[in-house]
Amino acid sequence: MTETSTPERNWAGNYTYRAEKLHRPQTLEELQEIVTKAPSVHALGSRHSFNDIADSSELISLETLTDVGSLPEAITVDRQANTVSFGGGVKYGELVETLNDEGLALHNMASLPHITVAGSISTATHGSGVRHGNLATAVAGLELVTSSGEVVRVSRGDPDFDGMVVGLGALGVITRVTLDVQPAYEVEQRVYEGLSWDAVEQNFEEIASIANSVSFFTHWGEIVEQVWVKRRTDEPDRVEGDLFGAVPATAEMHPTGVMDPTPCTPQLGRPGPWSDRIPHFRMGFTPSSGEEIQSEYLLPRRHAVEAFAAVRGLSSRIQPLLFVTEIRTVAADQLWMSMNYREDSVALHFTWKREQDAVERITAEIEEALAPFHMRPHWGKLFHMNAATIATLYERHGDFVRLQERLDPRGAFRNQWLQSHVLGNT
Repeated sequence: MTETSTPERNWAGNYTYRAEKLHRPQTLEELQEIVTKAPSVHALGSRHSFNDIADSSELISLETLTDVGSLPEAITVDRQANTVSFGGGVKYGELVETLNDEGLALHNMASLPHITVAGSISTATHGSGVRHGNLATAVAGLELVTSSGEVVRVSRGDPDFDGMVVGLGALGVITRVTLDVQPAYEVEQRVYEGLSWDAVEQNFEEIASIANSVSFFTHWGEIVEQVWVKRRTDEPDRVEGDLFGAVPATAEMHPTGVMDPTPCTPQLGRPGPWSDRIPHFRMGFTPSSGEEIQSEYLLPRRHAVEAFAAVRGLSSRIQPLLFVTEIRTVAADQLWMSMNYREDSVALHFTWKREQDAVERITAEIEEALAPFHMRPHWGKLFHMNAATIATLYERHGDFVRLQERLDPRGAFRNQWLQSHVLGNT
């Protein structure tokens, strides 16, 4: 077992960890010992959160876990069950290498392949597509170590499963994940430029549904500057020529419109493997803009057009701080603490310049503007809503709090952020 000082900052550099210790267990037994002794502890993934959801007095990284007990380092495919199983420290970019070798694929991916699977599912992180649930909906099974050191395993259909998948790091350390897989497929990606807001307001559902994955990029000015359309090649091509007035780009694009597109996945309609087209960014490059802050709000898709108008009303204050906003869709699910719980959703994702105080002020204004639309913030991004408000937005919130108390009776995983934004004074 190794113990080091904590990583000073998160991936984006806007948050400095307060933890005093970072543990790197090499075996399940070491992990259990750390968890049972720590008064306050949390798992640390790829540090791609923009708040202190993953902070605590002690942190645990699973990157050095070896082939011991129930934690085999290898990624294991079960073709009979159509699943893949792997350790809690695995990143999507690492997982897809094995899946590609096996001729298999996931139903969807997020914009970045650089993030850990366990951290992504725990926060209901998502890709895009009206038919696709968030990444947590692919989970078929989980294994985690609770604060008593017990190894708990749960599978789809078990009584606590829907409460444990999007667990926010509050239930234990995820040591193993099992995901659904399907045969590999190819995707072609095209970018369209210059979509009018009139076209969005009149045809949002049709545009968002026109391919496997659709993302809108805007600075909330006169137009939506880019629409990224990712089509499975085994599905019909429903775009001929322009896209409701938006024209096909003739060169590779970066979502911001001004940065170098080299880190982005191939475009211009060139077909390629699912894993090289569904994310916006390639694994081998620095993703997105680097030094930034992100916030994201999800709300019922039926309110999309009204929500766009509400945000556009703040455009003069948003634009000086904004790299870009991405608008995506996510299908409803049954996971208790998912932002998409029983709601087909639209997601408004803001990538901000790293100006913390100013960003906190404008995000407070955005939350107020979106509040009438039953808006739920992304758990891993910057937001302001407190636990009392959050409780009104999640039908199973009380069940989740009771589940957390049952699995973690001594409160080892209840960090300050969870108390303030999710659990309240339990």
